[in-house]
Amino acid sequence: MQTKPNPSTAAAELRRRAEVRLRKQRRNQRSGGGDRKSATDSQRLLHELQVHQVELEMQNAELSRAHAESEANAEKFSDLDDFAPVGYFTFAQQGDIRGVNLTGAALLGVERQRLLNRRFQLWVAPECLKGFNGFLKRTFGSGTTQTCEVKLVKNGEAHLSVQIEGYRVPNPYTETQCRAVVVDLTERKRVEGEIRKLNVELEARVAARTAEISALLNESRHMQEQLRHLSHLVLRAQEEERKRMSRELHDEVAQTLICINLDLMALAREPVLKPEALKRRIARTQRLVEDSVNTLHRFARELRPTVLDDLGLIPALHSYMKDFTRQTGVRTHFAAFTLDRIKRLNSAKRTVLYRVTQAALTNVAQHAKASRAKVRIHNFPGRVRLEIEDNGKGFQVEGESLSKRHKHLGLPGMKERVEMVGGAFNLESAPGQGTTIRVEIPLDIGDEEGRPDGTS
Repeated sequence: MQTKPNPSTAAAELRRRAEVRLRKQRRNQRSGGGDRKSATDSQRLLHELQVHQVELEMQNAELSRAHAESEANAEKFSDLDDFAPVGYFTFAQQGDIRGVNLTGAALLGVERQRLLNRRFQLWVAPECLKGFNGFLKRTFGSGTTQTCEVKLVKNGEAHLSVQIEGYRVPNPYTETQCRAVVVDLTERKRVEGEIRKLNVELEARVAARTAEISALLNESRHMQEQLRHLSHLVLRAQEEERKRMSRELHDEVAQTLICINLDLMALAREPVLKPEALKRRIARTQRLVEDSVNTLHRFARELRPTVLDDLGLIPALHSYMKDFTRQTGVRTHFAAFTLDRIKRLNSAKRTVLYRVTQAALTNVAQHAKASRAKVRIHNFPGRVRLEIEDNGKGFQVEGESLSKRHKHLGLPGMKERVEMVGGAFNLESAPGQGTTIRVEIPLDIGDEEGRPDGTS
């Protein structure tokens, strides 16, 4: 960076150069045949005047060159100022516009010449006037940079949001002014608004997703509780079934085997009997053995009826209902209208229909006090419906939970069995009006072909 020359040194240098130029001019005059004049006061005065004249000529040349450079620099900086990406304003203390670049005029939408000496407040939105006047007061009252944000109006409507940053410029010869930079924030405000909107939407989505996850977690916990409860019911049902089978084995099979053993021991101790008495003893022992075999067969059917696997669902239900009527005295009626559809049910679904019928008829015998029961299998598009109806005493169903009030009836177990194969379970009952159980099992494409079923 060049340093500014000292004025006294520059003047001495200028005088030296002027004297050198004057001596050259005199030598040129002498070489032209001029006579040398004696040194007089007038000549010295003339010499001084000539030196000053040369100095002025040289100063004028220097000033002309400096002026040309200054105008070139001013034009260059004026272009930079006019085409800057931000608006440059010069304000008087009351907000009058003393200078503005082309960008600033474009922000206001007015030609630059028409803006000079007009109040900037004319383009400030009414709600922002207080803030802008405060900005001017702070700027002219302090030596620090001040900022504010205002909205500019056009045709009576706010159309731009700008930030103004300015500082005071003291001037001892003219009025104190404020140089300000005006930056258009409209696009940034729009982007910030969109970002805020996106943030709100994102927060809403996160909240919804969090609520969904929370609901899923609650549902998972509820299902886990249901699973634990169901496992408890299954274990308790298994234990109850073991107790029942143990009791029946003890009361029926064990007692019968003890009787057989006593008869055999008596035969061994007694002397040889007459043929007729021996035949009667053997016949009685055979009846006891036959009763034991029948009891074991009944246990086997209750655990898993072989006829269900060998002949199919319809013969298995027909056989079970005949035994049920013989043992309980409850009259039964069985009708099946969809043999071809039943053949398409896989083994698991056929087993569910059999077990639900078995459990429902057990309830009829133990709790319903019914005189008759009907079992029907219907054909519907894409599904098979099983209905078990009795004319027993019935019970109140509405508003009650199957898993709480009716545990002893085995209804939760029926419902769980049906839902495990994708079916639907429905119960209808009222005091004094009997009970109807409806089960619907879907027919899936993947259901394997069952064995041929018989009719009833």
